Amino acid sequence: MQLDPNLSDIENANLMSAKAPLKRNLTNRHLQMIAIGGSVGSGLFIGSATALNSGGPAALLIAWILVGLMIFATMHALCELTVNFPVSGAFILYNTRFISSPWGFCMAWNYCIQWLICIPLELVAATIAIEYWKCNVTPAVWVTIFYLLIFFINLLGVRSYGESEFVFSLIKIISICGFIILGIVLVCGGGPNGEYIGGRYWHHPGSFSNGAKGVCSVFVPCSFSYLGTELCGMATAEVSNPKTALPKATKQVFWRICLFYIISLTLIGLLVPYNEPKLLLDDFSINSKASPFVLSIENAGLSVLPSLMNFAIMIAAVSVGNSAVFGCSRSIVSLAEQGFAPKIAGYIDREGRPLVAILFCFFIGLLGYLAECRHPISVFKWMSSTNGLACLFTWISICICHLRFRRSLKIHGRGTDELSFTSQCGTLGSWYGILLGIWIIVVQIWTALYPVNGDSKPDVKNFLEKCLTIPVLIVFCIGHLIWKRDFVLFRRAKDLDIDTGRGEVDLTELKREIREAKEYLATRGLWYKIYKFWC
Repeated sequence: MQLDPNLSDIENANLMSAKAPLKRNLTNRHLQMIAIGGSVGSGLFIGSATALNSGGPAALLIAWILVGLMIFATMHALCELTVNFPVSGAFILYNTRFISSPWGFCMAWNYCIQWLICIPLELVAATIAIEYWKCNVTPAVWVTIFYLLIFFINLLGVRSYGESEFVFSLIKIISICGFIILGIVLVCGGGPNGEYIGGRYWHHPGSFSNGAKGVCSVFVPCSFSYLGTELCGMATAEVSNPKTALPKATKQVFWRICLFYIISLTLIGLLVPYNEPKLLLDDFSINSKASPFVLSIENAGLSVLPSLMNFAIMIAAVSVGNSAVFGCSRSIVSLAEQGFAPKIAGYIDREGRPLVAILFCFFIGLLGYLAECRHPISVFKWMSSTNGLACLFTWISICICHLRFRRSLKIHGRGTDELSFTSQCGTLGSWYGILLGIWIIVVQIWTALYPVNGDSKPDVKNFLEKCLTIPVLIVFCIGHLIWKRDFVLFRRAKDLDIDTGRGEVDLTELKREIREAKEYLATRGLWYKIYKFWC
């Protein structure tokens, strides 16, 4: 669309995002399933091995509960913003809109690179999962199969992405629910050996491993397992009815945190001791053989079910790779709309597909063939080092944007009565997300410099592997300041644009609808109110 010379760069970017020709082909059914199981992947199935070994079973619950509450608050903050501003790029654009252009540039590229790297990583993870069955086939064959599968899913459009994620998420949900039932049976002594396990491993070898430092080291693997939760917000410009679909999907996050993460990891802590030798496999971060989900079933003496769980891990890797292409391509479009990437990168065809961005993602995805090199793990460990803290910066930024939006509303003499959805956690939830996120980053720097079981000297190599995100963000910030000559690092609340993207909304009519909905809810019974609050 034609830019208005009378508007600022940020105002033009807001207008372009609001008018982006993406197709609204995702339905409530797709968004619900993406919210419930879309981000359940190798971070939970495999990354929990790292956490269990370094922190112990009690550390698993502490970290996953605290970060889960952070995610819950962050998702509600994001939903409030996306329901009221259903624009392409969503929270990527909000950083520029509500904070500043330099910060928006850093966060946009941070999020884009995070997903770009995930594409080849997940291709390799899916390939390694197949090696569990000892197939005598070169890894390049499996990389090609998964590569083409994800390519055609995304090339067919957002509807194809929604349907595929619906199927993938359904498989993951069934697998986790089945594991929970099986885990309860095994803990209670219903396995082939008939041996009651109970809380044995909480007493010996113990509930904590490596003390306070071990607990601190768990938070980043924990955060990585929640990676992708925010994709619901990224999909807001392609949902047929975001006003109703997004709030419902957001509320499902609570059930996913409780059911998938907390309950399953409680069972993992009961079934697998933190000193299990198989958890110590080299480079287990992308090795399904060291998954505590698989180990817990193998240790029980069951023969077929470990293969079924490994199949779920393979599907999870393909699913995350699929989501990575979706998230990265939409990020690139938003970058182009803000003038942070070449204009051609924002091209969207008549079918609503960001073709140039998708093709660029698959060009980077060719790095998956590094699985054939002599030392592929070393290559991918350095590639993935930029992902260590990337998601935390994204979530902190979402919470800051929410606070800035609320502050701007107040300064302009407007209130939440004009918002069709407000965060159930309010501004306190966003403050919690910011403070916990900053604390996790600080303790990650500490445990990266002085790792668990390391010596008293700083480990620079380990620091770069775990915290490369921080110097990368600094470089991006300095680069933007030099390139754009924009030295406004924090925009004042009175100068924020809180109307573009919702220009067609009649605020008087919207307030009337909100008032009538609240009056209707007041007439219903307690159980209905509880249901509407959580669902």
